[in-house]
Amino acid sequence: MRYELYYWPSIQGRGEYVRLALEEAGADYADVARSERGMAAMMRMKETNNGTPPFAPPFLKAGKLVIGQTANILLYLGSRHGLAPKAEAGKLWAHQLQLTVADFVLEIHDTHHPLGPSLYYEDQRSPAKKRTGEFWKERVPKYLGYFERLVHHNGGFYLTGRRLTYVDLSLFQIVEGLRYAFPRRMKAFERGIPGLIDLHDRVASRPNIKTYLSSDRRIAFNEDGIFRRYKALDL
Repeated sequence: MRYELYYWPSIQGRGEYVRLALEEAGADYADVARSERGMAAMMRMKETNNGTPPFAPPFLKAGKLVIGQTANILLYLGSRHGLAPKAEAGKLWAHQLQLTVADFVLEIHDTHHPLGPSLYYEDQRSPAKKRTGEFWKERVPKYLGYFERLVHHNGGFYLTGRRLTYVDLSLFQIVEGLRYAFPRRMKAFERGIPGLIDLHDRVASRPNIKTYLSSDRRIAFNEDGIFRRYKALDL
């Protein structure tokens, strides 16, 4: 089938984790909001989905199904495109890991918006600086240290073993995003996570992902998305 992905047209954001899975799978999909009148179509989908509208983008239309929430979408795609373990326990494990990624993504966003998304970064510079310091001292080692241990436990290839899953694609995006937002801090931290850096490089070299990254389908990082580069936070 041809999937329809609904997400904001000018940022990577949470939709990028879905895009990476679709691209790796070689799936036929439309990034709807990036097309003419696509934003209007996305807003209509939020309001008219037969009483079960998604709360917010991203959401995916697959035939008659409309699936919301990044981790939920990946749970669906993983089973259908060989991007998740086949056994039920393995599927649930991958989903659990993706939910942990989602928790980390929220903490990344909160480095520049600790007081809330309705305020501009300029309105919360001092709290953002304090939050970012705590983030790199306590939270990054906790999250990335956990994933680093999992890579080593599974032989240093992919997160759940010898086969790539959608969680590996998501961790690639985490590394890419942190390199963009915090180049100085991340360069120093990478020495302690060689397994994750190898995983990142392995994902980047996969044919479909490599093609996608060099295409205009890949939206550039910018200061409207989750990963934002503010010099004052990268000290």
